[in-house]
Amino acid sequence: MSKRFHNSPPSGARAPTIVDVAAAARVSISTVSRALAGHARVDPRLAERVRTAAASLGYVPDRRGRALVQRRSNSIGAVVPTIDNPIFARALNALQVRLDADGHRLLLATTEYDHGRELAAVQALVEHGVDGVVLVGARHHPGVLPLIGARGIPVVCTWTYDPDAAIATIGFDNREAMQRLTWHLVDLGHRRIAMIAGVAEGNDRAAARRDGFAAALAARGLEPHAILERPYTIAEGRAAARLLLAAPHPPTALACGNDILAFGALAEAREMGIAVPAQVSVTGFDDVDLASHVVPPLTTMRVPSAEMGKLAAEYLLARLAGRDVRQAIALDAELILRASTAPPPRGGRR
Repeated sequence: MSKRFHNSPPSGARAPTIVDVAAAARVSISTVSRALAGHARVDPRLAERVRTAAASLGYVPDRRGRALVQRRSNSIGAVVPTIDNPIFARALNALQVRLDADGHRLLLATTEYDHGRELAAVQALVEHGVDGVVLVGARHHPGVLPLIGARGIPVVCTWTYDPDAAIATIGFDNREAMQRLTWHLVDLGHRRIAMIAGVAEGNDRAAARRDGFAAALAARGLEPHAILERPYTIAEGRAAARLLLAAPHPPTALACGNDILAFGALAEAREMGIAVPAQVSVTGFDDVDLASHVVPPLTTMRVPSAEMGKLAAEYLLARLAGRDVRQAIALDAELILRASTAPPPRGGRR
């Protein structure tokens, strides 16, 4: 049997208005407006009385008129490559929590690393009237930034740091971070080091990590044993690891472009009967939650994803409030040493 809540208006009845709330709470209409907007000067007990009255009547403020007056939608758009990777989900959660605290909602779009889809997503967000836009990376479809700039919408790029960029950037140096991770393997004694990299086309972070890997080896007088570019999936990580580890002269270390590829490499090494790290070392990049729980726990680079999300929100909120704010914020990626790396087998042979 269906049930009707007591505060739901009967079928065909008019929706409650701010006048009804004011009458029920025994206050003025302006007080209701300030209380529901969270105005600091409204007495907390009075504000609670207004909220209780509004809830009992089923009143929902219509903010469309206010948005038209302010020319604001109180919404922020974020365009990310994917939400399959936990590292982006963590950043988005921090972004939304900070926006929620300021009364803004988050509108989300994904691109699957396709610049054409990125342009379409940004176009849709702009048409929805977002007040600000969060992007990922330094490279975008040529039409993206002009489209946002033509509307005077503030934008910030995350996962990248460039103090000379014309737009705001909040992130870290992917190339330098991968260099540090590669030098860790070299310092352990590895000389045959291969990389299972992300696909560099359309992904400046993957390209920077690949280049950082090669540069780190060159600085020590070494060359990459191999570099394979693969999509960021466990299955692709497994396939690439099998190709490398089944070779006549296999690498003694696998540096992976992210943790997802590394999970695939660990699984395939186990399937092939190759011990990690006794026979081959494996590293990841990102430090997703699972990285510390796989067997063996994964050596990786910890990316400040939540901090990037929070700072991106604070940058846009400051811009919308007319406050001065730094255009480039550099964060650190931290090398996390765990049990998946060790010196190579004696003589470099399994």
